[in-house]
Amino acid sequence: MALSLQFLLFLLVSILLMQAPARAATCSDCFIQSRAAYYPNSDEAGTDTGACGFGAFGAKVNGGDVSATSDLYRDGVGCGACYQVRCTNSNYCSDKGVTVVITDHGSSDNTDFILSRRAFSKMAQTTDLAPSLLNLGVVGIEYRRVSCSFPSKNIMFKIDEASNYPNYLAFVIWYQQGKRDVIAVQLCETQNQVCKLLDRSHGAVWALVMPPSGPLSIRMLLSGGEDGDETWEVPTNDIPQDWKAGDVYDSGIQLDS
Repeated sequence: MALSLQFLLFLLVSILLMQAPARAATCSDCFIQSRAAYYPNSDEAGTDTGACGFGAFGAKVNGGDVSATSDLYRDGVGCGACYQVRCTNSNYCSDKGVTVVITDHGSSDNTDFILSRRAFSKMAQTTDLAPSLLNLGVVGIEYRRVSCSFPSKNIMFKIDEASNYPNYLAFVIWYQQGKRDVIAVQLCETQNQVCKLLDRSHGAVWALVMPPSGPLSIRMLLSGGEDGDETWEVPTNDIPQDWKAGDVYDSGIQLDS
């Protein structure tokens, strides 16, 4: 009996030990080790020519705390995602680091992030130490994905300047809250609910040749959250029938994390 009990305890401990690495490997809140640089020829904010297609919005969103990324770009799916990034040099770096929004694609010297100068400086313990941190150029970091938060903003749709009414409609999604990705977008006629699936043109730009006519409803498919289920989100406001290139339309909704 004693031997059987010992064997059962040994078996239970072995199972727990095998499960622990699996849990750690899938931990959504765990930090990942990497390296970061910053835009050397930019001003304090980001760039208005980023690969995500955000334009000037991509330089100033989140107060200019933005970044380019390499693998995390994910062919544009990663555009608009937020990450907490903190450098690991204890002489210069704070524990909090900085939260950045992904607005561009790129890498430098085996880095996962190329931060704006403003964001890179905010990883320092103090403003006095920021110049010394910038002088390092490339630093070791750790990062994790976090929920984007824009408390006073709804999701917005910016009609891309390349759009040509009524034959070609392209738009980019601004102020993407939460921690999930927009993985598909549909455009629906509000009268008969006939929907068409859009293509990801590039970055965060969604496009459709010969879009439906009339007021248009946008449906966004979000990647799975904590429960793993994908969900469709439907804004309360429609795109007007006479949409125009360059215009910005309020969706009327915010997204949960």
